[in-house]
Amino acid sequence: MASAGNAQTKLNHVVETIAEAVSSEVCSIYLRREGVLELYATRGLNQEAVHVTKLAFGEGLTGYIAKNVETLNLDEAASHPDFQYRPETGEEKFHSFAGVPIIRNQQAVGVLCAQHIEPRKYSEEEIESFQTAAMVLSELISNAELIDVESVDTTEARNNGADRLSGLQLVKGKASGFAVFHQPRVKIEHTVAEDTEAERHRVYSAFDKMRDQIDQMTNQAEFGVGGEHEEVLQTYKMFAYDEGWSRRINEAIDSGLTAEAAIERVQQHTRMRMRQIDDPLLAERMHDLEDLANRLLRIVSGQMGTAATMGLRQDTILVARNLGPAELLEYDRRRLKGVVLEEGSLTAHVTIIARAMDIPILGQVKNVRQIVRENDHLLLNVDDNALFVRPSPSMEDAFETQIELTQKKRAAYTELKDKEPVTKDGTRITLNINAGLRDDMGMLNLTGADGIGLFRTEFQFLVAAKMPGRSGQLRFYRDVLDAAGDKPVIFRTVDIGGDKPLPYFQASEVKEENPAMGWRALRIGLERDALMKVQARSLIEAAAGRKLNVMFPMIAEPWEFDEAKAVFEKQLEFLRSRKKQVPLSIRYGAMLEVPALAECLDQMASRLDFLSIGTNDLTQFLFAADRSNPKLAERFDWLSPAILRFIGRVSRQADDLGIELSVCGEMGGRPLDALALLGLGIKRLSITPASVGPIKAMVRSLDLTAVKNHLQTLLSDPPSDPRTALRQWAKQQHIDLD
Repeated sequence: MASAGNAQTKLNHVVETIAEAVSSEVCSIYLRREGVLELYATRGLNQEAVHVTKLAFGEGLTGYIAKNVETLNLDEAASHPDFQYRPETGEEKFHSFAGVPIIRNQQAVGVLCAQHIEPRKYSEEEIESFQTAAMVLSELISNAELIDVESVDTTEARNNGADRLSGLQLVKGKASGFAVFHQPRVKIEHTVAEDTEAERHRVYSAFDKMRDQIDQMTNQAEFGVGGEHEEVLQTYKMFAYDEGWSRRINEAIDSGLTAEAAIERVQQHTRMRMRQIDDPLLAERMHDLEDLANRLLRIVSGQMGTAATMGLRQDTILVARNLGPAELLEYDRRRLKGVVLEEGSLTAHVTIIARAMDIPILGQVKNVRQIVRENDHLLLNVDDNALFVRPSPSMEDAFETQIELTQKKRAAYTELKDKEPVTKDGTRITLNINAGLRDDMGMLNLTGADGIGLFRTEFQFLVAAKMPGRSGQLRFYRDVLDAAGDKPVIFRTVDIGGDKPLPYFQASEVKEENPAMGWRALRIGLERDALMKVQARSLIEAAAGRKLNVMFPMIAEPWEFDEAKAVFEKQLEFLRSRKKQVPLSIRYGAMLEVPALAECLDQMASRLDFLSIGTNDLTQFLFAADRSNPKLAERFDWLSPAILRFIGRVSRQADDLGIELSVCGEMGGRPLDALALLGLGIKRLSITPASVGPIKAMVRSLDLTAVKNHLQTLLSDPPSDPRTALRQWAKQQHIDLD
């Protein structure tokens, strides 16, 4: 590289040197030019084929390597299904074949390959040498401007077409934007080291820093003992201290690479091995090593920040392996249009936060970080479980039309903001919204909702790095009440544990096989009473001179409600004794999530000021179906006769006992499901802000008496498909479900 002469001369010298070093009759370099792979230099093939032989991406073994960014090592080239013979090269007499991609910024810009007349596989050391040479070549051809990067990008899109990836629907919605990686890939600008010892020192320093980070994560007491997180951290620790891994990186530095290039070279080798692994458990461990190598690369390059710290410049679809709620909140909501995760679950914290922020998320999209490139145009349609990568212009136009239709519907719903949700036969339905963030409060006026029917106080805990103190909680609740003005806010006491663990708070000393039915919500609050006392006092002080509405989650028996209420009453008494201003009144309510509470409503009538059915947890408890399990997520329908009959019975009993009843769950935010709830006698709903418009439109289009009569008929002799039957009836009645 440092010698005089033009790039062609240097490449001619390179193929001679490599061929001699590995005792191969052939060594060739193909470069990506004008969208194809052009034979640019060779030793052993016909020289007349140079600049004449050209292969499309995916054509032959060389095209296969470039398209898949994958290494091949074959003792018999003709045995590979992609083998293709080009007569002008004179390669018919060669049997063995090895090739590695020449990579620049995660893209194949060429191929380095060797051939041998005798059938043999090249050794692992020889393959690693090829990869090192390919990294050096990438810098040479880039500096010599032998490839056109813009041509590479457009050709990649044209050759591959639009990739359609699927995943798990976490938060519904559609979005168009450009791919931004939560942890941006490190661009390796220089591959050749000027000072080998200096590079070695940089790697040693990075290893020390990385090991310290892993040790800190492993030793943090708040992670608790046992469980999957401990296994993950122990695997990370094992790799972090693996001498073989660090030795291979040092060997790459010895070959003349910079620290960054050496780590990338070893990563390439790891990726090659990953593609050969059939064992899913071992493959997952190799993914852990890939993540750790990315961490080491960011440390050694000094590029430790996330995309949020650098700011978003355009409409963005964020791509990540996983994401925490606090990390999501760091992004500019005006520019962040959607999120795609390689992992993710329905009950993950980030899903809960994103739903509140109305940001669509598609989770469990396999290998998305390998398929998507930075700044790729993406079309995200979570409603159809689809992500389109590098779409065609016609696809973009069709998608834009869909988004415009959605926006028109939202505009139509906005016009309903100041109109009452009254049925055609004159029944007023109360429509509240669910909230959990300070920013959510602005949706009260935007939607015209009656109030906050469920304020999830745990959101403040989920996004915090440590347990929020009394003063922080007090300020937060006061801000919420100030923003609500005259509209009521129902605060649900903190619902942590189970599917919402806090990294800084160990809820249970034992590993729970089914945490959704375990030590969570009020059960934690009553045992760790300091947590509940601080929250009670904060809420009471924040509501001084106003009305306070408090709701307790996960109540199964009357005594739990009594104990929770006693905590608040004791704090109220304490503040009064100190001559502090207190609320004008406190209303106490409970969430009906545990079916057992429905059997105690007669005992609860004199205790409760209101009752709210939490359909999300109620459904999983009634059907014994964990809603975080993808196999069960769609198995049980909210319009199942079992659910409807249960809610109908609770509704009638609450009416007889004079208990104010509402529903706060996703079921109430879906027009058809909400229609069923109204038919069962429910007159108060608390739903997501985005659902207020559609539900209000539905309410204003129906005759409630007719709906009640039809529900009674439907449940007396349920059809095999209640959802379809109810939809058909609603359509005949011209009820607005769209």
